[in-house]
Parts: sequence; structure tokens; C-alpha cells
Amino acid sequence: MTVLFWVLGPLAVVSGFGVFRLGSMARATFALLLSFVAVAGLVTALGLGYLGVVIVLMMVVEMVIMAVFMVMYMMNPAGLMPMAMYHNKAGSMTIAVGTFVALAAGILVTDWPVRRGAPPADSTAALGEALMGPQMLTMMTLGVALFATIVATVVLATGRGRYDRFGDDLDRPAADPAGGGVG
Repeated sequence: MTVLFWVLGPLAVVSGFGVFRLGSMARATFALLLSFVAVAGLVTALGLGYLGVVIVLMMVVEMVIMAVFMVMYMMNPAGLMPMAMYHNKAGSMTIAVGTFVALAAGILVTDWPVRRGAPPADSTAALGEALMGPQMLTMMTLGVALFATIVATVVLATGRGRYDRFGDDLDRPAADPAGGGVG
């Protein structure tokens, strides 16, 4: 566990710092992704596996979408042209390094609390209860309702079913009524 901490911790910090040092949006995006994945590894190592997996899933999808949009819409090819992620380089670097030093000093100077009691048997349920409190059932119901709404919207948005191209006789392809299909 100690080795994992000393590998993932500096990796998260260095790759996060690399976001502001790399010369292109695409490289900065993947440096940020690496930083988030390292943080997710640290969160997982702390015993919060569910939260670590959620961080990975959210950040990977977000960063890949951002990279795809960069390729599609940026003026430079794939966001690889040189650029800067910040302005007033000296001022922003001073603020960033000062903030890091202050936070790191706070970690080293603060008296950490001593654990009372044992960790919960189900850390995921305990985290959900701590975050949502009495609204946990409401949020679970809302999640299912939103998912059902998404599925219903997709079903209603399609004007035809999956067998419309072939008609009743699925052995022989029929003309595609919507045009532009593969049949």
C-alpha cells in the first residue's frame, strides 16, 4: 500500500502539473486524464472502490469526448499546435506553487484525528448514507426514473422498429422504406 501511494501520489501531482506545461490541448487532456486516474487509484487504495471506479469512468469518458471534440472543431490538427494553458505565467506559477506549499505544509503540521471505532462493513453504503442522508431512497428512485426516461425517449424517437427493413419475411431482404440503409 505504501509503494502504491508513493507511485500514484507523485504521478497525480506531476501529471496535473503537466497539464499546464504541455504545449498542446491534446497532450494536456491526456495528462489531466492520467492525473485523475492516479487520484482514482489513491481513492480505491483508501478502501473506497466504488468511488474510485466512478472517478475513472467519469473522467475517461469526459476526457475522450473532449479529445474527440478537439479533433473535430479546433483549427489546428488534433489540438497538437503549441499553445499555453495560462496567462501571466509568473503570477500563476507563483500562486500555484504557493498554494501547493501551503497545502502540503498543512498536511504535515496538522494533528490527524485518531480513529474511533471500526470501519463500516459496507463502505459504499456508508458513503451513500453520508452523502445523501435520508434522501438516499429518493435519489435511487430518481436514477431509475431518469434511466427509464432515456430509454423511452430513444424508443419513441425511432420511427420504425428493427424489422421494418425486412417486412414479415425475414428470410429475404426487402426494400428499405426509410432509404439510405444497408439493405
